[in-house]
Amino acid sequence: MDTAVVILNWNGEQWLRTFLPGVVERSRAHARVIVADNGSDDGSIAWLRSTMPEVELIELGSNLGFAGGYNAALRQVDAEYLILLNSDVEVTEGWIPGLKEFLLRDDRMAACQPKVLSHGRRGYFEHAGAAGGFIDRNGYPFCRGRIFEITEKDHGQYDDDREVFWATGACLLIRAEAFRQVDGFDASLFAHMEEIDLCWRLRRTGWRIGYTSRATVLHVGGGALGYGSPRKTYLNFRNSLCVLTKNLRSRWILGRIIRRLILDDMAALKFILEGHAAHAWMVGRAHRHFCRRMPDLLRERRRLAALEHDPDLTGQYGRSVAYDRFILGHKTFPQLDQRAFNTGRTGKDR
Repeated sequence: MDTAVVILNWNGEQWLRTFLPGVVERSRAHARVIVADNGSDDGSIAWLRSTMPEVELIELGSNLGFAGGYNAALRQVDAEYLILLNSDVEVTEGWIPGLKEFLLRDDRMAACQPKVLSHGRRGYFEHAGAAGGFIDRNGYPFCRGRIFEITEKDHGQYDDDREVFWATGACLLIRAEAFRQVDGFDASLFAHMEEIDLCWRLRRTGWRIGYTSRATVLHVGGGALGYGSPRKTYLNFRNSLCVLTKNLRSRWILGRIIRRLILDDMAALKFILEGHAAHAWMVGRAHRHFCRRMPDLLRERRRLAALEHDPDLTGQYGRSVAYDRFILGHKTFPQLDQRAFNTGRTGKDR
């Protein structure tokens, strides 16, 4: 088969028991199923060997994070098309053909995602990916179906095929050729925002990213690191700054970074006022780590700029989604200023 479903596992035995049999059943005619284990010590490997012998197993030996783990695993997978799938995802019938039919319509489409609904809140979009991802001028990601903490109910409003700026790593079909062309994920990010960085780098070399509702998955979310975890806050704020610094094509990058740091400080104040001091502390910790890494990030920025070719920035939002959400009160994607989205190749990021 030319397609491999690769599930990165770290102490996720409960999720494998719950969802892996369904993945195997609904994938066997279309793809190999592989579990890459990130140094689990919870019995995952023993359960796989005894219960799911038809599933290929790659043992990485230690926890390399989402980014490093997938990089290491995918180097060992010989397939033309790779589907990265979280262990806490329930797939539905026809999910692989739906994704591949969409991807193969355009030979410049590097990757795509399905509709991602919440497993625990049926009928609503799930935070991580929803109906395709976008990014605003300050580096804040959002989705059709999810803006900050607000997730929409699925009424069929995003039952379409379209180009987006980034696709979720919770369920991502990607051409192996494209993944390897840009050297895969940035392992220094460890986890969170790594798929946005990957998609941004792909776009900078002329590839496109898409979303299709021809396939649907149900995502628990927070399977390895809960949504309420302060460490998740740390990784999201730290990595968002790193990704922005590396990829934003602006002569005024330092000004953009300073503005972003100020907005983050406002978010930290909001955490404090809401009684989440641990999260506010993690924002400060993320900033300190980012400042220490700044020289390395600027060198990486110059390296990526030299590799850039025919960039396509479709899906970037030229306004502040934070302003639109918290000042203007916009809660859904259609309420945003649609004229502010990039719609093709352009010389600069907005």
